[in-house]
Amino acid sequence: MEQKRRPGLTEALVVWALFAAVAAAAFVTYARVPPEDLYHTSGTGIEAGAARVLIFLGYPLSIVAIGLAAIAAARLRTRAAASAALVVAVLCATIGFPRVIDQADLDARPVNALAGAGVAIALALTLVALVREGLGEKRPFGRADLFRVLAAVALLLVGLPWIFAELGFYVSDAPLVGRIFLAKEVIPPVGGEPSLHAVHLGRHHGMDGVLLAISALLLSRVPRQLASRGGALALSAYLALMLVYGLANALQDFWTEQLVKRGTVSATIPSLIRPDASWAWAAMAGVTLLICLAVFFVGRVDPRQRGGIS
Repeated sequence: MEQKRRPGLTEALVVWALFAAVAAAAFVTYARVPPEDLYHTSGTGIEAGAARVLIFLGYPLSIVAIGLAAIAAARLRTRAAASAALVVAVLCATIGFPRVIDQADLDARPVNALAGAGVAIALALTLVALVREGLGEKRPFGRADLFRVLAAVALLLVGLPWIFAELGFYVSDAPLVGRIFLAKEVIPPVGGEPSLHAVHLGRHHGMDGVLLAISALLLSRVPRQLASRGGALALSAYLALMLVYGLANALQDFWTEQLVKRGTVSATIPSLIRPDASWAWAAMAGVTLLICLAVFFVGRVDPRQRGGIS
């Protein structure tokens, strides 16, 4: 019976829906907002909106798509699905090549289509798994899920300046919350940023971090549903790294925009978007390892002895 266990697709579909909503917002914002109010982009209209969505497919969606493809393949349990998931991983990994995703030039280039193709295959794989195998069993809501919900809500609250910017507005123009966050205020440039506004309109890597962290929290319910212990461990490790990476980038962007630009602190956090040989990345790797060890030891306890916590 253990070998017949397959992961459900509920969490994966929620993640796909989340990214679809953000992609739609990015398309509309970049199609209607002048490029000088955005960040390192050019062009206007539908073409600009489509170009920004293509970049979005590469970063951050392709990072999540690798995990989503693995979940769909585990649901299907066929060699063809496993091969497709491997192709997704290879195509999505192209975002790590130099200048494929360049913060200094966020206009779309043909090479960005590789990660976009990987995301498309991952989505197709999920839909095939849904049609052939169904949604799967829904797991009951446990105490660990309450933590996931609270953490996601906290991330969304911190990300309010970026959510407004994603929609093409400044959070500082909103009642109540506009008094808490900087956004439209004119601030001397920090770290070479071209915009004089504390929070430029459009996409932010801090919001990407929020999306990655929330996706990792949602999908962290899935590994226990896998029949393969090795597969469960690999997926758990990948999601742990995604969570730590997302939180680190959200923190770095928030620190710069809401604390450094406000003058609350002078020390800055360096960019954490790309891996490098630094103490910051060593710390991120260490935290990821600690999360994996915690998951491993908790996973050795029978869920029935823990009152269904998972």
